[in-house]
Amino acid sequence: MELTADEVLTTTRSVRKRLDLDRPVPLDLVRECLEIALQAPSGSNRQTWHFVVVTDAARRAAIGEFYRRSVAAYLDSPGAAGKLFGDDPGRAAVQQRVGSSVAYLGEHMGEVPVHVIPCLKMRNLPPGNQAGVWGSILPAAWSYMLAARARGLGTAWTTLHLQYEKEIAEVLELPSDVHQAVLIPTAYYIGSSFKPAPREPLDDVLHLDRW
Repeated sequence: MELTADEVLTTTRSVRKRLDLDRPVPLDLVRECLEIALQAPSGSNRQTWHFVVVTDAARRAAIGEFYRRSVAAYLDSPGAAGKLFGDDPGRAAVQQRVGSSVAYLGEHMGEVPVHVIPCLKMRNLPPGNQAGVWGSILPAAWSYMLAARARGLGTAWTTLHLQYEKEIAEVLELPSDVHQAVLIPTAYYIGSSFKPAPREPLDDVLHLDRW
């Protein structure tokens, strides 16, 4: 069934436990999603983005091991998703499910058939606020995820691998002026019950003209 734009935007979820680890993903399908990603905006239309697509089993396993270590440290931290909002029974249950799915992906990242790592090519990252820099790659990365959802692929947005950015750069033989933005595991998903997620009411976060 073809999804409307609104359905794609409201049902693109972080898929971790429901990634099909056994079904190969055609590279042509990934390329199709990336072609759409290239239509995203970038600062001054520089288009300094690059997309590293990892299908090699040994490289995926190496990335998966670094990711597993990073997830283990994250889950032990007080800011881990499953430990948040403990005084809110409604939200606590959701957070615990998120924490469980993060742990699962931590153990299985290396088995995900495709890793997509959007990068920026820039000699030196500027000091201070870098919103303008990363704003030139994040819209494209999200567009990739939306295109993947529309084609029956599941993805998740994660940056935990950046704790080992240097080591993963060595695995991928990245030049020194290429900086990783996000790791997007990509696979066909299991099941079809994706729906809009609970969110805080708009009026609780909307500010008109001033705070």
